[in-house]
Amino acid sequence: MKKLLFVLAVLIAIAPISAFAQANDATEFVVYSDRLSRDNHYVPSGWMGDYGDIKMNDQSTTNPHSGTTCIEFTYSGKRSQGQGWAGVYWQNPANNWGNKQGGFNLEGMTKLTFWARGDKGGEAIQKVMVGGIKGVYPDSLAAEMGPIELSDTWKQYTVNLAGNDLSYVNGGFGWATTSDLNPEGCTFYIDDIKFEADPAMQAESRKAEGMPFYVYADGSAINNHFIPSGWMGDYGDLKYDGNAKEDPYLGDTCIKIIYSGQATQGARWAGMYWQNPANNWGNVDAGYDLSKAGKLTFWARGEKGGERIEEFKIGGIMGEYSDSDSAVIGPVILNKEWAQYNIDLNGRDMSYVIGGFCWAANIDNNPSGAVFYLDEIKFE
Repeated sequence: MKKLLFVLAVLIAIAPISAFAQANDATEFVVYSDRLSRDNHYVPSGWMGDYGDIKMNDQSTTNPHSGTTCIEFTYSGKRSQGQGWAGVYWQNPANNWGNKQGGFNLEGMTKLTFWARGDKGGEAIQKVMVGGIKGVYPDSLAAEMGPIELSDTWKQYTVNLAGNDLSYVNGGFGWATTSDLNPEGCTFYIDDIKFEADPAMQAESRKAEGMPFYVYADGSAINNHFIPSGWMGDYGDLKYDGNAKEDPYLGDTCIKIIYSGQATQGARWAGMYWQNPANNWGNVDAGYDLSKAGKLTFWARGEKGGERIEEFKIGGIMGEYSDSDSAVIGPVILNKEWAQYNIDLNGRDMSYVIGGFCWAANIDNNPSGAVFYLDEIKFE
């Protein structure tokens, strides 16, 4: 009897391992196919940024791509948490930001595919992600693709995972977007998310981006890169509007920044980094290769004229995945009229950039605070 109990205990202990191994032998591994599908893995629990701006219906019957349901997301873009961006990660187990041992071994899978559509068309997803969650139990990969401009009909999208280490995947899928890209908010649908073993997929190497490469073209421009998420110093003194319509230099909108100079955090200075991805202080491997750039240009003006910005900067973020170099100009005294400024990048190593643009100012030179505008920020 004891021998029988021992054998049963061993079988129970190894059962999860056997099921886990079978996932590796499969040709596909489903994240979401239908609301009550037993094939589903991961939970859309990792709500990020302005999480109060998101509503999710994971059993929407509004024209699913297949089956009886799809996932509907409504993003208001109202900056409920003051971040200017929001997103959702599918995790295993739920709410696992690398603090729990979970995830799946998905070795053999070479791509992730999903279907998506917008409610009206023109909705913008800044990026989708696979992996990238850090912590005590970090994902073994970090891959992303985007931006994506959705149409009002279903379309399949692919994230190339060939050549990546998929031995531990906790963040099975994720999306992120910004209020700048969707100033009026947006509603979009996702369906049939799955990993696939496609032997035809080839590993992609990091390639040098073509020029011009925009940090900011217009508030809702799909070719914007980096997110103004790295608020520094007296961050409580700052207000940001990426869709300001007050005399933009070009296009429909510009960036308006209000710096109150109230020393809310006691630092007596404040600044802002445009990062990839949001809030990346060198902890995420997500730099752009901008080695083709010879300069960064931008247009700026003050509300009154005489506003002093101590520095405008590119790069300089340190960490596990640091910027490859940095370049800076300043101090700059702004005019009331638009003026163009250049940051020379010749001789700089721009092969890995997560801090695409930055500014900093202080109370001493702006005792009453400052209001200023930026537009057409781009690498050339």
